[in-house]
Amino acid sequence: MPGGRLTQQERQQIALGVTDGLAYAEIARRLERPTSTVTREVMRNGGPTAYRADLAHRATEQRAHRRRKAAPPGSHPPPQAHGRDAEAVRAYEETFTTVFVQSGLPTMTARVLASLFTTDAGSLTAAELAARLRISPASVSKAITFLESQGLIRRERDERRRERYVVDDDVMYQSTLASARATAHLGDIARQGVGILGPGTPAAARLQNIARFVDFISESIARAADQAREILHTRPETSRPATTGPAATPDSTT
Repeated sequence: MPGGRLTQQERQQIALGVTDGLAYAEIARRLERPTSTVTREVMRNGGPTAYRADLAHRATEQRAHRRRKAAPPGSHPPPQAHGRDAEAVRAYEETFTTVFVQSGLPTMTARVLASLFTTDAGSLTAAELAARLRISPASVSKAITFLESQGLIRRERDERRRERYVVDDDVMYQSTLASARATAHLGDIARQGVGILGPGTPAAARLQNIARFVDFISESIARAADQAREILHTRPETSRPATTGPAATPDSTT
């Protein structure tokens, strides 16, 4: 299976596959690449509706150039906990960031949120975020202000009285409820238009249908969040890989 970075020819094949509506797994099989590589490539470069091979190749070269320029001579990425592959973690964080950007977050804000979600502690200080992302404290502050306003993070003080920014088990629940409330507000505004535009008119009928639709959606989101909340507080069971042969016996040695 080939390794290393994607070539321009491979990106052209990905673009053709996306245009033809092929699944990422099928495109990856044809390229003899992991499905995650193709998924990350497409999501990082505009998504399935905007992916272009030449633009993706140019953007990748520019990102690599910025990383080389930003890294001091002789510097190395800090060692990863739990034996993680540093390059794989960095690439995954870029993919996560792209998903947040496509959901409407500004790029820098998305980078901060992705960093918080992928750290084991689930929290970082402003100084830690600035060092981790190689951005200015002002950029961190702006991103944090936006994320807090959306209910996506919260602040707390640690034992050294440093302010930490946290994504805990309840943040996702609260942000989901905030989304439901925002959706419900759209329904309220649509209903106001019914009276203004005149009941029985085509425009009013359209707005009334919109209000009914978003009412159902917002109520469903809130109800589902309440029902699923306990999942956020449940530690997933770690399944042990199946083993066969002598290695599975109690007396076997490594």
